[in-house]
This record gives sequence, structure tokens and C-alpha cells, in this order.
Amino acid sequence: MAAAPKRAIEIRDGSNAYTPMSQVVDEKALVNALAGLLATGGSTNHTLHLIAMGRAAGIQIRWEDFDDLSRVTPLIAKVYPNGSEDVNAFHAAGGMAFVVRQLLDAGLAHDDVMTVAGPGLRRFQTEPFLESGKLVWREGTAKSLNPDILRPVDDPFQGNGGLRLLSGPLGRAVMKTSAVKNEHLVIEAPALVFDDQDDLLAAYHRGELNRDFVAVVRFQGPRANGMPELHSLTPPLGVLLDKGFKVALVTDGRMSGASGKVPAAIHVTPEAADGGPLAYVRDGDLIRVDALKGTLEIKLATHELMARDRAVAGPTQGGYGRELFGLMRRAAGPADAGACTLFEAA
Repeated sequence: MAAAPKRAIEIRDGSNAYTPMSQVVDEKALVNALAGLLATGGSTNHTLHLIAMGRAAGIQIRWEDFDDLSRVTPLIAKVYPNGSEDVNAFHAAGGMAFVVRQLLDAGLAHDDVMTVAGPGLRRFQTEPFLESGKLVWREGTAKSLNPDILRPVDDPFQGNGGLRLLSGPLGRAVMKTSAVKNEHLVIEAPALVFDDQDDLLAAYHRGELNRDFVAVVRFQGPRANGMPELHSLTPPLGVLLDKGFKVALVTDGRMSGASGKVPAAIHVTPEAADGGPLAYVRDGDLIRVDALKGTLEIKLATHELMARDRAVAGPTQGGYGRELFGLMRRAAGPADAGACTLFEAA
């Protein structure tokens, strides 16, 4: 049984060197992680994960940091959901070796960090290959092999990383804008409120959504039901956008960056299950999602909104092992603090 781990070590670097997480995660490493996320249009899940990882290392980063760095980090990759190609095409075009080289050469990342492969981020502008059963490293391409997928920082797909922080009377949220058309960056329309994504899909199939609206899908946050993927909402909302309707999504849930062309304010904090303002929104309330100003508003005085009866989520669907994680949901912190069970709210 010891042969396989030994062989893995031999293939890796010929040694059993151990690099603990405490030597890898520091302030510079986290800045590198944010830069890589923004330059590639990566998953919005990282707006939770990176915060939680930083807090585990005693380092505090906030959504404001994502927003600030997004303004100066160019988007140099176009991969689904920002483009039609997948990660295999991304790798064939130059992949992370190209991205790392571009970020370092442009001064957008730190080289003087410890990595799991050893000191220096520039190690990752090389690529691993097996030759006669031995691990060798070769320099990655310095030029994009497909400019429709990867571009240099001086000729990006757009001048910013396409991630915005929104805030206002409805709370704080993040919005991925890298695939959203300019005319959809600001949406103001009446709310249609759903407590389950299946209810929205059913309304769409009944033909009830052919109009301007902001879909408020609540009780989807970390303390409610474990944040299920809301990917299935993107196709119907995208169809409605293509028909010319003004449509946006506001949710305390997640979409992993796959909101695509649909303007979506996600991870709204505080979430509805924790008494956040979304629990008081009703059908017909006028909501404005503004990615240009970074605001998330409801056209109603806050004292009037919060004076309403608070909506309560229906019973969580049983089965699928959900009962095992009830304690974790109750202990989860807010999304903007990493949605983690290890820490109290920041």
C-alpha cells in the first residue's frame, strides 16, 4: 500500500517536503488569489471562500477589497460563463502559466510568496510534464495561443475584473458584471418574490414572467438551506432579457459566477433567514439594482419596510442528508464574513 504514495512523491518533486498551510497563506498570497480570480472572471464562490481562508489565517479581507482590486485588474480570460469555451480550451490557449506571467509582469501579483510547489509564484508560469516517467517543468507560453480566450493585460477583454460590491437598504451583495451588457447594468423594476427557485421556474413555464421585474429569491443563504446552486435560473431569465424585458435577480443565495449575462445581486447579507430586509420585500415593491453606482435599493423608506410582517421560510425539504447539517446551518456566519461556522460575524 505504500508504493502509491511513494510514487506520487517521486513524480511530484523527488522528495517528501512538507509545506503547511500556515507558510502558504499570508497577505500577499491572498492578494494573488484575488487578482487571479478577477483576471480570469472566476467563481463568485471565492467571495466567501477567500474571506474564510483569510480569517482562518488571522487575516481580514472584505468585499470592499474585491471591489477595489476589480477596478484595477483587467479581465484577460474569456471562459464559460463569461465566454463559450471551457477550461480545457483555456488551458490549451496558455492557461494559468500565461495568466501568472501576465499578472507578475504587470505588477498585479506578488512573486515573493511561498506556494505548495516551493518559493516564488513564478513557478506557476511553468507547466508539468512526464518524460520517461519523470516530472519535468517547461516554460509556459508567453503569448496567447488563442486571443479569443486569453489576452495580455495591455489588450484585455475589459479594463476591470467585472466584480462589484452593491450596498443599500436591502443589504450588501456582490455582482458579477463581466458578461453583463452595459444596458443591463442598471435595472429598476417591480419585485416578484419567490421563496424557492422552483417557484420561479414554474411561473416562467406558465408564461407569467413576460414583463419587467426584479426576481427576489430569498431563503437561499447559508443559514437557510445551505445555499443550493441557482444555476437553473440563468437560462429563463436570459431568455426574458433577450425578449427585451428589464430583468434582474436579487438573492441571498449563490450562483458560482454562472449568472452570465443576467444582472444578479447575489449573497445578499444579512440573509432573509436571519431577519434581513429581503424577508420584508413584497411583490410590486420597486427595486433598483445599479452596478454602475454600486447600489441595491428599494423605493420604500426603511422604517416602512421593516414595519411589515416578516416572511418566514417554509419547512426545509427532508431527505438527502440535509438533517445532518442542520447544526452547521444554524451556526453559519453571514456571507460577507465567509459563511463559515468557525467565526462570529465580523
